Amino acid sequence: MSSERSVRMSTQLVHGDHGVSSEREVAPSISVTSTFRAKVPTDDSNAENLGAMNPDLHVYSRYSQNVSSRVEQVLNKVNHGHSVTYASGLAAAYSALVHYKPKRIAITKGYMGCHGSIAVYLKGRFEDTPVIDLDDEYQEGDLCWLESPLNPTGVSRDIKYYADKVHAVGGKLLIDSTFGPPPLQYPFKWGADCVFHSGTKYFGGHSDLLCGILIVKSAEERQELWHDRTYMGNMMGSLESWLLLRSLRTLHLRVPRQSASGTELAQWLNNAVNIPVGQEYDGIPGGMITKVWHSSLQGTDSRGFNPAAQMEGGYNAAFSFLLSKVEHAKMLPHSLDYFVPATSLGGVESLVEQRVNSDPKEDPLLVRISVGVEDVEDLKDDLRQGFQKVLNISPL
Repeated sequence: MSSERSVRMSTQLVHGDHGVSSEREVAPSISVTSTFRAKVPTDDSNAENLGAMNPDLHVYSRYSQNVSSRVEQVLNKVNHGHSVTYASGLAAAYSALVHYKPKRIAITKGYMGCHGSIAVYLKGRFEDTPVIDLDDEYQEGDLCWLESPLNPTGVSRDIKYYADKVHAVGGKLLIDSTFGPPPLQYPFKWGADCVFHSGTKYFGGHSDLLCGILIVKSAEERQELWHDRTYMGNMMGSLESWLLLRSLRTLHLRVPRQSASGTELAQWLNNAVNIPVGQEYDGIPGGMITKVWHSSLQGTDSRGFNPAAQMEGGYNAAFSFLLSKVEHAKMLPHSLDYFVPATSLGGVESLVEQRVNSDPKEDPLLVRISVGVEDVEDLKDDLRQGFQKVLNISPL
């Protein structure tokens, strides 16, 4: 495939790994080998070739193998950077901390798993590494750990603002863009130094694999991450790599559909917020929903940030809302037919949870939903009947 041609994302997802494998097969096989037959040494043989996306250079599966090389090639193209895959999202988060060795970490709210990874990383540090707020003053050596859209609410943060702020003192910005995969959001355009994804979510898309991804701007930095991964031993397995490559083929079909449905549902639910008790909005009992968060509901802030520009391909498909009673938040996930009562997000099936069950710091009234690829009208009908079902539940 010529590098001079401008190839669109949908085509890259299907054909972006051409040339990485020497096999003639269309769908890749799941490689189960741990080691490879050595080639006859030549004058240009050296260890720097390990991990290259070339099947003739595979040596040992801890370095590289066919399917993981193919999947990273596709990820490179659709994320406009240089990718490394890991065994899980938290393995990738920990690896980013090892790589950047921050003097301080600026982070506020967001996914509790990343806070847990930071806590584990700090246990092994002999130097004090303070954790500060995103809006504190920065200094040299800081790592700004930004999440946008934010878990669990789904609100967007201004990537460029925080990138400019940390770059002004020589620091780095890592963004957790799990809620905003391509084609929704491209963080490098707004100044990010490293893009982090829990590939378990939208890249995997079928609730059947664990994966973490780090994307950086240069091949040299990618090589540093790959070297660290080799000796930390937290690479993806062959089956997970194969599942991820399979799933990436349909990313451009799944994510825009989920985005459109999620945006429609968020705005529909938001219309019920100010409906008095005893009345209804389109089948939603009044007084039941007290707040809805979603990037599409934010508008422009006092600094001029509008999520519509940053989320150029559409808004997030995972978001949260508050219910007026704890018993409603507890029982709604178990009163629905098409929303599965489970944690995680990004799969083809819609999920729902009272978020406090996964993150004890969250408000017990908060319900998080992840919108799948079902028909949005069926999802509305399901929520209508679910709200009606929990309406008369006695207080706990």
